[in-house]
Amino acid sequence: MNRQRPRSGWLGRLQHDESGMALTEFALFMIPTLFLGLAGLETVNFVIANVRIGQIAMATADNAARVRDTIDEHDINEMFIGAKLAGQGIHFADQGRIILSSIEPRTVAPLTTTVGGKEVPNQWIRWQRCYGMKNVASAYGAPRTAADAVITDGSEAWKRSDPAQASAAPSDQVKSVPMMGATASPTGIGPNANRIAALTGTAVLFVEVVYDYKPIFWSSLIGERTIRDTIAFNVRQRADQVLRPGGLAATSWSTCSRRYV
Repeated sequence: MNRQRPRSGWLGRLQHDESGMALTEFALFMIPTLFLGLAGLETVNFVIANVRIGQIAMATADNAARVRDTIDEHDINEMFIGAKLAGQGIHFADQGRIILSSIEPRTVAPLTTTVGGKEVPNQWIRWQRCYGMKNVASAYGAPRTAADAVITDGSEAWKRSDPAQASAAPSDQVKSVPMMGATASPTGIGPNANRIAALTGTAVLFVEVVYDYKPIFWSSLIGERTIRDTIAFNVRQRADQVLRPGGLAATSWSTCSRRYV
């Protein structure tokens, strides 16, 4: 009977060496740990982005509604600067868009629409301003001229060439109707479950925020997706809802025809 002789030299030492076992076990353990860690970080990042978008929407609508007496282009730009600072951590300026609209009850006929047997006041979009590089229009309508042309250059009340003069084609109360997709929604603005309407003598500042989320670690876990949020605040202590130039040149207005950071 032949017996296997113990190997000598480095082959023998390698056969009985267990010093690498811990390293192997550590490597096997690290794979699922790394998997769970990256998944957790990506999930947290997505949650933070959602929270930040909600904060940007709320702060913009609230600040716009708090402006007293009159509101002008300087006020709008300052609010958007605040939104830019709040969204730096998620690159909001490059990947998002804020659409700020002023909604009021009509003062020209038709003043109401019959809904469920009741006369409900009709609303209109007086003006709209935007901020951010994302190319997206409001999902709920835009100010329009009497000729039914969408106003994106900020000329709802004033001429761009001479902001001291009234616009030749201002926003029209009948044509500037809030929308629900392609359907007119004259009695309110916003999602079906939560439409907002302004009371007589005041206005509602309605904000839409749209943001393209981009994964930082793992695109197959959450993937690129669009985050949307809407919010509205009633105007407080401001009877004049016209958005005034405030001495600012038209090239510096935060119009919806511009994409900028």
